[in-house]
Amino acid sequence: VLILLLVAGVCGSVGQAIAGYSRGGCLVAIALGFIGALVGMWLQRLTQLPEPLAVDGFPVVWSIIGSVLFVAVVGFLTRGRRPAA
Repeated sequence: VLILLLVAGVCGSVGQAIAGYSRGGCLVAIALGFIGALVGMWLQRLTQLPEPLAVDGFPVVWSIIGSVLFVAVVGFLTRGRRPAA
């Protein structure tokens, strides 16, 4: 379980770095890694492409791709908003 959390955290952090939008710390990166894995696996099934790298069944490459897409969408939706005074 700890290895999966570590891999998810790394994938989420890489996704945030590629997308150029970072919110939160380690727990947010872990959550982004798991959300990215869900989005990435959905894209993998849609495109029927293989998984080039998996750690304990966790899709690393597709998790990074999914987290980049998810972070980019979240960043696009929240960057234009200004906090209320």
